[in-house]
Amino acid sequence: MSQQRSEANSGVGRNWYRRLQAEYVPWLDCETLIRSRLAFGRRSLARVVLSNLTKTYAGGVTALDGLSLDIADGEFLVLVGPSGCGKSTALKMIAGLEEITAGEVSIADEVVNDLDARDRDIAMVFQSYALYPHMTVFDNIAFSLQIAKRPKKEIATRVAEVARILQLKDYLKRRPGNLSGGQRQRVAMGRAIIRQPSVFLMDEPLSNLDAKLRVQMRSEIAQIQRRLKVTTIYVTHDQVEAMTMGDRVALLRDGVLQQVDTPTNIYNKPANTFVASFIGSPSMNIFRGQLEGGLERCVLVLGKNRLEVPSSIFTGRPALAAKIGGEIIVGIRPEDMEYAALVPDHPREQRLVAPVLITESLGSDQMVHFALDAPAAKVADQDSLDEIIVAEGITSICIARFGARSTAEVGQTVEVAVACDRLHFFDAASGLAI
Repeated sequence: MSQQRSEANSGVGRNWYRRLQAEYVPWLDCETLIRSRLAFGRRSLARVVLSNLTKTYAGGVTALDGLSLDIADGEFLVLVGPSGCGKSTALKMIAGLEEITAGEVSIADEVVNDLDARDRDIAMVFQSYALYPHMTVFDNIAFSLQIAKRPKKEIATRVAEVARILQLKDYLKRRPGNLSGGQRQRVAMGRAIIRQPSVFLMDEPLSNLDAKLRVQMRSEIAQIQRRLKVTTIYVTHDQVEAMTMGDRVALLRDGVLQQVDTPTNIYNKPANTFVASFIGSPSMNIFRGQLEGGLERCVLVLGKNRLEVPSSIFTGRPALAAKIGGEIIVGIRPEDMEYAALVPDHPREQRLVAPVLITESLGSDQMVHFALDAPAAKVADQDSLDEIIVAEGITSICIARFGARSTAEVGQTVEVAVACDRLHFFDAASGLAI
């Protein structure tokens, strides 16, 4: 006990307390909120609307440029993108932690631009947990109710309910230092849940966890959100988190919204080459090629390889027909290719022939890297946000996901069956989907 006291009273403990008091206590001041609720589990409707939200810093640096989103009550929206794309800036502006240069934020049909963070009826979960190290799990979760001077019986009841939801009942007497990373993150979520907010804001809450725990926690967070039905805006740089957790995904690049849609649609119908290259693991293979022939028999030329494009792919794409005879960008997802020996009935006109450079056996499937003599057209570096460029030289690397029974080996020249009805086409100049 004396050791715990000395730790709490140490310089580290005092610094933690001061920092949390300065930065996070406003989030936990929920007296007004609690008084407006009659029973645990009740909440107000919270549609969140961002209208032309813009943030420009001194020196003219624009971190966010005209972001507009309409987030329905109870929806789980994920903001995703590479470093520096503006996703955390957007979250801070919604929270009231960042001044808005232009545009509006409305929560529950009320413009909140001029409201303090504590008055916006939101709760935030941070990447760093932001727990009081000298307090027990019970006191960390209950802190907002304690400073609001709620009755002890009410506090105990509500903490018990939150602990049950988050499976923390056996840890209520422990301190954060005696918990695993996943347990600490659940405590941080519990502190937010107990406030019964209208909106949850989560800023990369799983970044500090190891890979296995991240998989477990993203499933738990998604289940808890669906159970509580609280509007949630979740920021991450991990496209796997975005695709597996969100009802919709909003992808940002350089402060500009690139696409917002369901995970399925954003995967199957990327708006441009940036979205296509960012979403998917491994990412889409993107090359420059030419369309030759006519609508009845069209051929995609990729270096020395020629793929017959089915006429059905032109249905609903009049702009694609106009590209016949000219250069085009084509995208092929790794999972839309297979080792031809495993699909002997696949048309020969829809096969690539290429030498194998690398194989990676994953048990359930085999990742095969092979060379193509078609010039690559891709985002050079997703973190640098460069425009589409043509890779130096004409030899490109293509990655395919073969079935587990594949016998492809390094050094072999193999036939690769391509699902040509699932090809993606983009304008060669703008990179926009056709």
